Amino acid sequence: MSKEKKTLNVVGHSKLFYSISCALIAIFIILTFVIGLNVAIEFKGGTVLTYTYEGDIKTSDVSNTVSDSIGDKCTVTLGENTGNAGKTVEIKFSSTKGISDDKQNTLKTALEKDFPDNNIEVYESNDVAASSGMNFFFKCLAACALAMVITIIYIGFRFKKIGGISAGVFSVVALAHDMCMVYGCFVICRFDINANFMAVLLTILGYSINATIIIYDRIRENENLLGNKMELEDLVNLSITQTMGRSIHTTVTTVLAMATVCIVCIICGVTSILSFSFPLIIGMISGVYSSNCIAPTLWVHWKKHQAKKSHSGSKTGSTKKKASRR
Repeated sequence: MSKEKKTLNVVGHSKLFYSISCALIAIFIILTFVIGLNVAIEFKGGTVLTYTYEGDIKTSDVSNTVSDSIGDKCTVTLGENTGNAGKTVEIKFSSTKGISDDKQNTLKTALEKDFPDNNIEVYESNDVAASSGMNFFFKCLAACALAMVITIIYIGFRFKKIGGISAGVFSVVALAHDMCMVYGCFVICRFDINANFMAVLLTILGYSINATIIIYDRIRENENLLGNKMELEDLVNLSITQTMGRSIHTTVTTVLAMATVCIVCIICGVTSILSFSFPLIIGMISGVYSSNCIAPTLWVHWKKHQAKKSHSGSKTGSTKKKASRR
């Protein structure tokens, strides 16, 4: 005889979950003002220096050379020149003033000194305006906002039997929570706010909402099966318990895959991919947390508030009827 699975009291501990999430978001906001935010060249403008090289080099070594020689922060990306099939290293500087010719010459000398066997040569130098990047940034934000609106409408229609619009709204609150966690990862890890940041946000939007919909679907099924035999709070706790294992297993599988990518990036010194893979891990973990502990519990509190308000309204109406009869 199999042992009955214990139902988790998720709704009963909802205030603890809200406190943890609010505290983390507050910390991220404070850190933004204290340590600042690294904005990439795509959104801030600056200079892109491209060099050709031979052999193998690491982006971390190039970053150290740049820091030691001219003292500026940069983003280093390795690539290939399709024109002559040569290897290239791209160094981006986020600055409204750009990099002066003297600094570029100093940097070239330092690179030739630190990498004597790689035959480093200047390929091109470009100044990047921030306007095009900001247009891309706002378009991505608009895409996120549109996705949230569509999510509310979709869940509103699909789960209208359990109050779909409110369920949709709180699923979007959970999505916003996950986006804040991703933002906090970029702040704490000092990753640049760039195209990777927007890519992670858009990926998490789809990943997190899928887990939330699964829970709502189980709530609807249990409500059809049990009807009024269970209190709403117990019904949601049961539904979360039934789907928790699936959510955790799915998340662990994807997180392990992304963790492997992170390890390879660290070993090879490829920071450009690391700034995508690691925040994505944080977003995935936050997604399973918000889908189980934020969205459904907020929905329960809202439904209880509505029921209390409706009961209070009907009671007031009944009292007025009695008074009018007298």
